[in-house]
Amino acid sequence: MKKAIMELTRIVQAVSMLDTPHDQVTYIVDSISAILKVGACSLYRVDSNFEAELLASHGLVSKEQIKLPAGVGLVGLVAKSRHPVNVADAASHPNFYLLDNSNEEKFKSFCGVPLVRSGKVIGVLVVQSKFQRQLSQEREGFLVTLAFQLAMIVANIPSLSTQPSVWDKHSSGIVGSQGIGIGNSLLCMGAQLKDVPDAECEDTEAEIQSWQDLLIRTQAEISSEREALGSQIPESVAHIFDAYSMLLSDQSLINKVKEEILLGHWLPGALRLSINFYCEIFKAMDDPYLRARHEDVQHLGNKLFKTWIGNDESSANLAANYAAVVLVGAQVSVSDIAMIPAQKLAGIVCFEGSSLSHTAVLANALGIPAVMGVGEPKGLHSGDLIIVDGYNGEIILHPSKLVVREYRQLLKKNKLHLQQLESLRDKPAISIDHVSICLMVNTGLLADISPGVKSGAEGVGLYRTEIPFMVRDSFPNENEQVEVYEQVFAAYAGKPVYMRTLDIGGDKQLPYFPIHHEENPALGWRGIRLTLDTIQLLITQVRAMIRASGNGKNLSIVLPMICSITEVDAFNELLDDVCEQLQSDGFEFHRPQVGIMVEVPAVISQIPFLSNKVDFLSIGSNDLSQYLLAVDRNNARVANRFDHVHPAVLHEINRTICSAKSAGLGLSLCGEMASDPVAVVILLGMGLRQLSMSAAMLPSIKSLIRLLRISRAESLCEQALRLDNVSAIRQLINIELREIGYLNKPLPAI
Repeated sequence: MKKAIMELTRIVQAVSMLDTPHDQVTYIVDSISAILKVGACSLYRVDSNFEAELLASHGLVSKEQIKLPAGVGLVGLVAKSRHPVNVADAASHPNFYLLDNSNEEKFKSFCGVPLVRSGKVIGVLVVQSKFQRQLSQEREGFLVTLAFQLAMIVANIPSLSTQPSVWDKHSSGIVGSQGIGIGNSLLCMGAQLKDVPDAECEDTEAEIQSWQDLLIRTQAEISSEREALGSQIPESVAHIFDAYSMLLSDQSLINKVKEEILLGHWLPGALRLSINFYCEIFKAMDDPYLRARHEDVQHLGNKLFKTWIGNDESSANLAANYAAVVLVGAQVSVSDIAMIPAQKLAGIVCFEGSSLSHTAVLANALGIPAVMGVGEPKGLHSGDLIIVDGYNGEIILHPSKLVVREYRQLLKKNKLHLQQLESLRDKPAISIDHVSICLMVNTGLLADISPGVKSGAEGVGLYRTEIPFMVRDSFPNENEQVEVYEQVFAAYAGKPVYMRTLDIGGDKQLPYFPIHHEENPALGWRGIRLTLDTIQLLITQVRAMIRASGNGKNLSIVLPMICSITEVDAFNELLDDVCEQLQSDGFEFHRPQVGIMVEVPAVISQIPFLSNKVDFLSIGSNDLSQYLLAVDRNNARVANRFDHVHPAVLHEINRTICSAKSAGLGLSLCGEMASDPVAVVILLGMGLRQLSMSAAMLPSIKSLIRLLRISRAESLCEQALRLDNVSAIRQLINIELREIGYLNKPLPAI
């Protein structure tokens, strides 16, 4: 059976490469029959009513579709019990049911195991033998293991009762930029750095010189691409190109490639190893914003490699044949986007990537719908018609005429609705019963600034300061930090800017300041714990923040990962020292307000002690929810258990709001919860009046607030706090959203 277990991986991998559901299920049953040397292997799909449909069989035959009613036969017993059934003589079992005209009478034994996904049986895998012999425990264990692996594949196989069609092939992903795009696909595949083979370097000096020449050529191309986009993008978004230029000038990257060359690798191999090294650092981070930065490093690596082999302009030439183009690829780069005239670019689809990548940021700035992380659709070619649904995060390949007509009508409605949202930009977020809500944006890249301003944000609710530290080979000095922060204050002149102090450590490692030997980094030396221990870094950063804000009174400093009062006291003492230093140095400034992130649950019970120590609290809904629920929302196995409207999360936030009010402290909330309409209704009902979210969601949340009565939100909040499960809470609020017309709008809510 060792060989059988080794075959398990091969089966799963081979199935994923097949094009049609019929080929997939046929391969599964044929392979298992051959490995276990049994006469029959059958795969059933089980629906929510426990009815079982035979998807494929090796050994059984039937001219008609076979469906078993709920609970019928040994297959029905496996489905309802969610437990394997392994018998030597199936006919003697009280649940036995013979499938007529299927040749099942030839087989004596029966072993069936359930396929389970998210706690629900979605299928049954059966093997049968002509001999009255119970399947061995080892082989039964193999079937159970294989069933676990096959559950996800079977979940995506459509019912055989509906004929497969080449039309309207849907693939789901992540919203990168909202909107709807219809056009001909243009594949941006090209050469990928990850595919570069290992090869020896014959002349290290010549290869190092080639590396220097490549840096110069790539810098020139980036400048040219920036000019090509020109006025299509605002200046702040053009800082994406500055970020690439900064990375190309980063001495740590330059030296890393040199080191690999000196170790004997040819230039492309050295580049691949170096890019992978930095990508892994970012990918190990829990913070989704910072983790997404690995995509930027990958983009730059591919850019360098394509420049090395010589850029191919065939994409631009091919685009001339189409009225509207949808760029499609594993990672659509800034270079790919710059090649297509703005009036022709209808959408962007990435097989990989996240909503926080530079590609998504640029798509938002250009107003181009984008869907990320859809996986690679089978049967996709350049020129194929494709629909990009940037509201629901899905694409439709080969859409039928009916679907195209429906989406074109929706596109017209959405253009009108977007114009209505645009008209709200300078209007306040005021409810029907005249309660004003402050809406702000989260940001961290200079390229993120413009979308927030354009959306009518009233300030920056959370500015992540880690990025300037992560794109360098050493800690940035005070003047370098001042230069970055000044651009944020300039964009939001006269508006509040909440800057979080450096939140590194744990998942957010700096390449030049590694932290080793922590068994549980998420609970280790990170955030305020690290910066208070390396106090010179914190002093430099706080000085830079205050200097950058100048005479303005709009700076507020936010402290991450606070869990004790002593940490707050230590920072306040540091702030006193910094203000004295700056005054002695002749700088004019206003002392900033100070607040803490409420993300460690332990701090909630200590809020009464903070009334004379801080000015405000900022609820970090993402981390607070994860800590309260003990769920990593980035772990696919448990992500479905994460929901920020979980009763435990709601009650702790409600306790925070009540405690903050009693202590006389200002309060805001940032994170994904601020973008969820269901959560927003409840939060407003609790009394929260300041939210910070992504720029893309701000107009939609503002439109919700202007449709809502806060008095009604308060009533719904009371009801929600009496419910004991997420489904009931969401159902309650969604009914209200429909009644006020929010969910009926062409622009879908998340």
